[in-house]
Amino acid sequence: MPDSALAPAIALPPPPLSLLEGAALFLDFDGTLTPLVHRPDAVSVDDILIDLLARLRDRLDGRLAIVSGRSIATLQELGFGDFQLAGTHGLEFAKSGEAIEGPARLPAIDAVESAFHAFADDRPGLLIERKSISVGLHFRGGQQWGEQADALAESLAKEHGLVVQRGKMMVELRPGGADKGSAVQVLMRLPEMMGGVPVFVGDDVTDEEGFVAASELGGAGILVGAPRPTAARFCLEQVAAVRHYLAQGAAQLG
Repeated sequence: MPDSALAPAIALPPPPLSLLEGAALFLDFDGTLTPLVHRPDAVSVDDILIDLLARLRDRLDGRLAIVSGRSIATLQELGFGDFQLAGTHGLEFAKSGEAIEGPARLPAIDAVESAFHAFADDRPGLLIERKSISVGLHFRGGQQWGEQADALAESLAKEHGLVVQRGKMMVELRPGGADKGSAVQVLMRLPEMMGGVPVFVGDDVTDEEGFVAASELGGAGILVGAPRPTAARFCLEQVAAVRHYLAQGAAQLG
């Protein structure tokens, strides 16, 4: 997304609870519902969060979805199997109890994964995240390798015809043709979501397309974290504030 599409980094107001009335709610996962961790496989989801989201989904007549860069298989393993899911930045979709809809894993992703491992072998702190149809290279534990990791991702993307997806201390290579904004557009056409006003909650630059799509459809984005250039209209300072806001909303809507 070009920087010109983003508003300057200013302190945004917190979202009013009224924003959830009649909302179609789209929630990022990492950094939004749970704190960021050094290892993506070290994240945990507690029953309190699942119960809160289920209660809020029911209050919204089913209009709640998790929209994540994680694969749907991983989201299901983490306990979100009963929710509407969009995974791998809008490349995969799944409803509760139904098969995952999405493209097959490309041989190019396997080639990139091998190149990432070769790169990480002699650079401590790097971590490879294998997803169903993409692969990520995390450098949160080895930030000195960040520029090299980004350059490698750019080179491999050109070689294999893939898209570079940048996030917080990571780069990911995946097929093109989708992002979190297109995921919102697809989900808003589902009967379960129709009639709602889209509200997208996320923390990363990968969520900006979701903020834009929500705004274009008459809704709004909620940025989680410190001020930065963003298309969001509101801000919650941290994961704990997101949970508090959602809990208040579930109570008010009930």
